Amino acid sequence: MLPYGRHYLDEEDIASVVEVLRGDFITQGPKIAAFEKALACYCGARYAVAFNSGTSALHAAYFAAGLSQGDEFICPALTFCATANAGVFLGARPIFADSEEDTGNIDPEQIESLITPRTKLVVPMHYAGHPADLEKIWRVAQRYGLKIVEDACHALGAEYRGAKIGSCQYSDMTVFSFHPVKHITTGEGGAVLTNSAEYYEKLLMFRNHGLTKDPNKFRHEPDGPWCYEMQFLGWNYRMTDFQAALGLSQLKKLDRFLARRRAIVTEYNKFFARFFLFDLPIEKGDVRSAWHLYVVRLGKDLVPVKRKIFETLKGRGLGVQVHYIPVYWHPFYQDLGYEPGLCPRAEEFYRRALSLPLFPAMTESEVNQVKDTVAEVFTEVAA
Repeated sequence: MLPYGRHYLDEEDIASVVEVLRGDFITQGPKIAAFEKALACYCGARYAVAFNSGTSALHAAYFAAGLSQGDEFICPALTFCATANAGVFLGARPIFADSEEDTGNIDPEQIESLITPRTKLVVPMHYAGHPADLEKIWRVAQRYGLKIVEDACHALGAEYRGAKIGSCQYSDMTVFSFHPVKHITTGEGGAVLTNSAEYYEKLLMFRNHGLTKDPNKFRHEPDGPWCYEMQFLGWNYRMTDFQAALGLSQLKKLDRFLARRRAIVTEYNKFFARFFLFDLPIEKGDVRSAWHLYVVRLGKDLVPVKRKIFETLKGRGLGVQVHYIPVYWHPFYQDLGYEPGLCPRAEEFYRRALSLPLFPAMTESEVNQVKDTVAEVFTEVAA
């Protein structure tokens, strides 16, 4: 089965992990800071803080932004549930925004209508690697004094108006994921990037139980040099050194990975342009997508047979997937009072969406397998 996404590891990656495993530190050592420095440098931000998952990174960023019990935050309905869950962890209520019909991203035109006195945060998620319209969102957030955290778990290496996603030009913080299907992997892992020293310090403490060992930050006179203080409730969200070593090694290959993803998308687009059975993904505005996913949107006549298409493609060896079920459709959110119909464009996008295999390690034979199999199946179904 050819999956929709898959990691790529080479001997250099393996050697980097083995070196750490044979060394003095497998956690809380120097590789963490080295990885953070390299990541911040690549994206053009002042600070990066590594975490053990993209979800924990979201949790930490929302906390650093001041989200708390009784607050509201605006996030897209068309995203993985972690985007919303991370705010619920803090006692806040997600307010789901509808999607753009073509990119799947949060609709910036709808955000202002969702703002209430309880709104503290806006979370644009860069769907499939295509940057959301950050400047429009930033202007709205500035008018109302709101913070912005970019959920860029799909978008490492993407660009918005010539700047890398992660530079935080139009946001307070940016969150990445290093899950195996993402652009680089640390096994599980994530990071938050920011240009704020205040947020940076909070993030460091949040991932380590809310602790500080810096006497200059102590609230009480220390008993001795062994002292530390827990100043707020944090979590153990630390990344290991061998994960960070893998991340450093992977980061060296990122531009190559991105170029290969773009080449596959170009080949797909050229081939599938002859079909009128589905809409192809696009790049809209002054952006460069990171092409995390290749999502086609079925023609409305094919929506009723989407399951048949999905199962037939799976049966012929393509590990297709659907991204995403609208978050508020999940039973947990329905139990909180959310109902279907809240974001009609997101729901329609979900009904039409189908993700085809896309990852840098794909061979030309596998790319051709996708093209030929999709052409065969869609021709059969449409006949």
